[in-house]
Amino acid sequence: MTTPATRDRLIGAMIHTLRYTGLHGAGLSDILAKAQAPKGVLYHHFPGGKNELAVAAIESTVAYMCGMLDKLMLSEPDARAALKAWIGRALSGLDGSGFERGCPLAAVALESTAADVALRQALADGFAAIRARIGSALVAAGHGEVRAQGFAALIVAAYEGGLLQARVAHDATPMLQATDALLSLLDAQP
Repeated sequence: MTTPATRDRLIGAMIHTLRYTGLHGAGLSDILAKAQAPKGVLYHHFPGGKNELAVAAIESTVAYMCGMLDKLMLSEPDARAALKAWIGRALSGLDGSGFERGCPLAAVALESTAADVALRQALADGFAAIRARIGSALVAAGHGEVRAQGFAALIVAAYEGGLLQARVAHDATPMLQATDALLSLLDAQP
């Protein structure tokens, strides 16, 4: 019998695979083995196969990232500290994996094509949700709406770009430099 827990294990296995090998490196046999699930179960939960599972993994990743941002916005003294902690957590995960663990959103974005409409829509919606969370926090911190949305887009771009550069260089410096530059900009523009 298949359960919601099986579906969650499949999504978790796909997220893990996207982090380490990307979408094209995501073999169904490996995903099923990681999820400890028989082959037929994948198509029961995800009739569209690997791409439908990837969409669910994107949505789950975005929900996690937004939840983390919400939690940090509540626990940190201000938006600046919350953003620094959010980026720091990503960098810690990357460093802890020997610079092998990337962002599943970036992996899918870099490998998707114009034919991958559902994947690209899930990514567009996901990045928009993350930017909205950050933008709202910046507005609450006193930034104007337009400026906050611009900073939110810049922060997400620097987060993804810094993570990508740090991963390929096996060196945290690019992400640390991007974070420092962003925080300086935020400090200069209330």
